[in-house]
Amino acid sequence: MKRTAIIMAGGSGERFWPISRRNKPKQLLKLASDKTMLEDSIERISPLIAPEDIFIITGRQLLEQIRRTLPMLPPENIVAEPYKRNTAPCLALGAAFIMCRYAEKYSAEEISIAVLTADQIIYPNDGFIKTVKATFEYVEKRPVLATIGITPWRVETGYGYIEVAEPFDDKPDTELIKPVISFREKPDAKTAEIFINSGNFLWNSGMFFWRSDVFTEAMKNHFPEVGEQIDIMTDLYRNRTDIAYPDAYEKIAPIFESFPNESIDYALMEKAERVVVSKALFKWDDVGSWDSLERVKTKDNNGNIIEGPTSLIDCKNSIIINNTDKKIVVAGAGLEDMVIVASEDAIMICPKNKVQDVKKCVSNLQKNNGDKWL
Repeated sequence: MKRTAIIMAGGSGERFWPISRRNKPKQLLKLASDKTMLEDSIERISPLIAPEDIFIITGRQLLEQIRRTLPMLPPENIVAEPYKRNTAPCLALGAAFIMCRYAEKYSAEEISIAVLTADQIIYPNDGFIKTVKATFEYVEKRPVLATIGITPWRVETGYGYIEVAEPFDDKPDTELIKPVISFREKPDAKTAEIFINSGNFLWNSGMFFWRSDVFTEAMKNHFPEVGEQIDIMTDLYRNRTDIAYPDAYEKIAPIFESFPNESIDYALMEKAERVVVSKALFKWDDVGSWDSLERVKTKDNNGNIIEGPTSLIDCKNSIIINNTDKKIVVAGAGLEDMVIVASEDAIMICPKNKVQDVKKCVSNLQKNNGDKWL
């Protein structure tokens, strides 16, 4: 069995503006360590999957930059989507590319794929590897689609939830995998609390596992608009997967352009009959907005997270990021529960409970000819 990994890295990270930009989105930022989040993702899976078997799917505008950022990967393993079309078309493209790459040595039944993301905090790594290995072994022997579920540890309205029939055993190494009863959309706070108290709901990590043949067949059955094109894209990639193309392959572009803009959760996972979930044997956090840094960064004695030159008086529980290479100083007095982020050409200020609205600021700039700040 040939094990491979797809890391999706096409997001724009708008909630981390003004540090995150179109040409340097969240996955290329050093938010949680001294490496970019994409480098962390590759390092995390590398004990189980060799670099030559890891594939990055990204946007056309990020292709060459990611190749420069990841010299440990073959440049041809960084694959551009012809157009932005959400995760279901992205993973269909990735599956086609991988099946073509290994066609001479392995059949689709002999290729298993882990779908990982480039914007998550995961530790300890041995628990992650143990979970991934067990999930690989499960899907390689069965015609199922799998995901990883995270045991909730707070009321969270920003994540989707996965329902199982009965709670997982509290013992860390038992009852690792169960059938999924249902996927639930992001709930309100009251519903999230009910989910957590019931004990049989997990956070949806957005990581998936399957054999190539099982995925292709499931896509044909549940999302035929894309699934029926996987074999065609595989044929078009023939003799082209070992070449570092500077752009998306031109014959696949018109096919990809016709695809609906659908997530893999909605297009496939919520509809498929045979879906299982592995209980994560690791801690997990989705770094989705500025306030999530509170869960991964060290605070000062006043509860602040501070980076870069600042002059702060009587400030509490705030996030102040000065990313201007010491060109300016960020000063504040009497701040509480605030977020201030300064880049070379922009400053973002908002209450901590409004960080989700940073994305609206980006949309406002797009509508008002503010592309030079994006």
